Amino acid sequence: MTSKKVCIVGASGKLGQYMVQHALDRGYEVVGVCRERSVGKLDTFKGRITVVPGATNDREVIKKAVAGCDGVLTVLVPWGVQQYSSGTAQAVLDYARPGARLIFSCGWHITLDGQDVYSRTFKTLMRAATLIGRLLRQVDLDDQVEACRRIFASETQWTVVRGSSLEEGESQGLPVWSRHVQDPILESDITRRVDFALFMVAALDYDELIHEAPAIVGCQTPSALAHTAGK
Repeated sequence: MTSKKVCIVGASGKLGQYMVQHALDRGYEVVGVCRERSVGKLDTFKGRITVVPGATNDREVIKKAVAGCDGVLTVLVPWGVQQYSSGTAQAVLDYARPGARLIFSCGWHITLDGQDVYSRTFKTLMRAATLIGRLLRQVDLDDQVEACRRIFASETQWTVVRGSSLEEGESQGLPVWSRHVQDPILESDITRRVDFALFMVAALDYDELIHEAPAIVGCQTPSALAHTAGK
C-alpha cells in the first residue's frame, strides 16, 4: 500500500497531537500546522514530521502546508472574532489538491441536514457559550457554523466529524457514529479525545463517510454497548 501524505491543521493542540501520533503509527508522512508560539508542543515528534508555523487561517501558510497531501485533517477551532474557523476551512477547501480527503472536526451543535434534535439544556448551554464568547471576544461559535456551511456546500471530498463531550484516558477503540445526535446510540455523550483523533485519521480511508457529518461517541460507553447488545 502506498503511504499517504497528510496535513494536520491545528497539530499542536491535544486533539492535533493525538492525530499526529495516529498518522505516524499508520506510516503516513505528516505535515503539521500550528501557531509559531506553539511549535515547541510538537517537540515529541521532532525529526518525524514537517512543521509549518503560522496562523491556520493564513491562506499562504495553508497553501504551503497542504501541497501534495492526500488528506487534510483540520481542527476547526472557533477562536476569536476574526473568522478563524471559516478562514481556515476556506483556505483548506481552496488549496487542497483535487480528490484529497478533507476531514474536519467540530461539535454536535453543527447540523448537516437540519434533522438533529437537541435537548433544551443543550440549546441553553450553546446560547450561553455563544453570548459569553462574543462578549469576551474569545470564541465565535457562529463562525464555526459558517465554516461548516462552506464545507457542506463544496464539491470536495469532505467529512465533518462531530465530537461529543470529551475526556482523557487510554484508547477504547474506534468510536461509533450516527447521522443525528438524538439517536439512542449517542445518548452517553462522551468520547475519549484520543479516540476522536483515531476516528478523524481512520475517516481518511472510509469513502462511505464522504459528504457525511457523523456524530460520534465512545465505543465502550453504555449507549454504544446497549446498541451492540440489541443487534
